[in-house]
Amino acid sequence: MGTATLDGKAIALDEAYRHAAKILNRAAFPLIAGLGADIAGARAAVLLAERLKGVFDHLASRETLADIDVKRSFAMFTTTANEARIRSDCVVLIGPGLTRAWPGMLERLALDQPPRRGAQAQQPRKVIWVGPEGDEASAVPGAKAIPASAQELSGVLAAWRARFGGRPVALDPEKVSLIDGLVETLRAARFGVFVWSASTLDPLAIEMMQGLVIDLNATTRFTGVHIGARSGASGVTQAAGWMTGFPPRTGFGRGYPEHDPWRFEASRLVDSGEADAALWISAFDGEKPAWSRADLPLVTLAPAHAAASQGLFIEVGQPGVTHDSVLMSQETGGMTLRKASAPTDAPSVAQTIDSIMAEVSEGAWR
Repeated sequence: MGTATLDGKAIALDEAYRHAAKILNRAAFPLIAGLGADIAGARAAVLLAERLKGVFDHLASRETLADIDVKRSFAMFTTTANEARIRSDCVVLIGPGLTRAWPGMLERLALDQPPRRGAQAQQPRKVIWVGPEGDEASAVPGAKAIPASAQELSGVLAAWRARFGGRPVALDPEKVSLIDGLVETLRAARFGVFVWSASTLDPLAIEMMQGLVIDLNATTRFTGVHIGARSGASGVTQAAGWMTGFPPRTGFGRGYPEHDPWRFEASRLVDSGEADAALWISAFDGEKPAWSRADLPLVTLAPAHAAASQGLFIEVGQPGVTHDSVLMSQETGGMTLRKASAPTDAPSVAQTIDSIMAEVSEGAWR
């Protein structure tokens, strides 16, 4: 059994579920935020938002929507990590902190090994890292590091694309010569892959990178591997998509789903006072909300180590750790069952929301 507290004092779970329902029932426009959950937890959270005619948003929506913006308005070539590991003879890593965003990246992409298939098999895999963090690139033997700050990445990619197209750039001859050499490396690849995380790239940089991929595909084969955002964001986005047709930052205020990345952003709703109660879900690591509004009625679902001292806190288990969970896999690009590595009897997010939902009668919120 999990635990629950109200302003730091222990209460029974059944009482916590009733109190959570009371908080959400009273709200005119409740917010279901954080959404750090597995697929079952995401489905339960979206259904609760629909029942309450509220809104739902994920704590990493900014990163997720940066990729989605490019897909919507431009285009995007992507593949799975498995395909990249097996076939790629040239890998371009874009931005700092990629090993933090995806701890198993170096091993999963096998960057220190040659590709396993195709005419390029057994040839050394070329690795270029643009803007690595500190000595991050030294973890890949033979990788060529290109210094660049996060703010410079858009310009770097723009210069690469310009030189690939034979257009001039306003840089000194030494830099132009370096870029031309890198462009020839890309041009000579049989199967190239760009790897990036939207946590360090804005939509403009992602679009510029994908534009270069399109240019390269005129004469060779290039694609991309995007690193999903933290706290199960990729899986939550998929679940929200098949349930509502939209990613997070979707509301049900008019009785049907509406998506608006600005209007339904969680922190904005809290800071503006539009959201008058919130359910915060962060089952992976207990990340706290970005807002600091103390008077907001708040229900928190998180692991025991992240217990909140204010508001109502209900302990939930960690997906894939304390209970079996279906999650989006970075390695395969599909849903995967993760067996519990350290099982406990703490309830899952889905079980907890179901218990709260049982106390929320249809139409009771009015």
